[in-house]
Amino acid sequence: MTAGAVFFVCVFVEILQNYGTICQDFGYDGTEGPNYWGAKYAQCVGKHQSPIDIEVTKAITKHFPPLVFSHFDEPIQKAFLINNGHTVQMKINSDPKPTIKGGPLSGEFEFAQLHYHWGQNDTVGSESQFDHHTYPGEMHIVFFDKRYKDFTEAGNKPSGLTVLAFIIIIDEHDNLGYDNFEDGLKDVIDESANRTFNNLDSLSDLTRPEGERSFYYTYEGSLTTPPCSEVVTWIEFTNPLPMSREQINAFRKLFSKNGPLTHNYRPIQPLNDRIVYFNGADSKLPMSHLTTVLIIVACVYNIF
Repeated sequence: MTAGAVFFVCVFVEILQNYGTICQDFGYDGTEGPNYWGAKYAQCVGKHQSPIDIEVTKAITKHFPPLVFSHFDEPIQKAFLINNGHTVQMKINSDPKPTIKGGPLSGEFEFAQLHYHWGQNDTVGSESQFDHHTYPGEMHIVFFDKRYKDFTEAGNKPSGLTVLAFIIIIDEHDNLGYDNFEDGLKDVIDESANRTFNNLDSLSDLTRPEGERSFYYTYEGSLTTPPCSEVVTWIEFTNPLPMSREQINAFRKLFSKNGPLTHNYRPIQPLNDRIVYFNGADSKLPMSHLTTVLIIVACVYNIF
């Protein structure tokens, strides 16, 4: 097979696997690291890449329509968890699947998968930053526009995808919503290992209650792994996701082809000509105060 054919297959498998490649042609260190992605994936050096550093005072407050979450509170009947060598990813293999609409979105989007990013220690790991602050990890929930037949088609359309992002902070207690998920991590230590769940907790249990998903930043960006497609509406919630140190450390015990997967976050990308909006709907708090609260919470748990 020629190099060009290998490249094509890798891109196709990446999309086919719903933003969870099984083709090991990129990584986070050395010549496979983010600085080299652009050599194989042209969009990785585009002008509207993610993640970004959200500078709070430069964000523009805008009152978006309410976000409408459907089936977020219902237990997940069947889920599939896999270590794909870059992260741990979960898909839902039962109906109805969670959907989201409203806010900055132009249509209804259906759940595709969720995954996590983390660092080698508790001072780094999040892909997004707030005023140059990093956090121990970040959760991404990927959705595709239902106007298209599937993730693959939507991933090739402008604004065809949206990612809901939650910064992870350290709490002195375990997050009980992750009891079952944490047990599943023990079964997917090795690359390509997978597990099926029956009757898993709801998506709300894995994130934040709906009442705590009102405040967020949003901008147009990309996938944060190859092929780095610039088709993503990002929704970055200000309320963080708490986990204990032990729960966060469980992610670092996963393995890739190169050994322990101790970190899997992409560096910050330039904002360039994009605008970051802050959703101030139903809020009398200045946006700077909201993010200050986030940073204070992180400091209380000695993240920095």
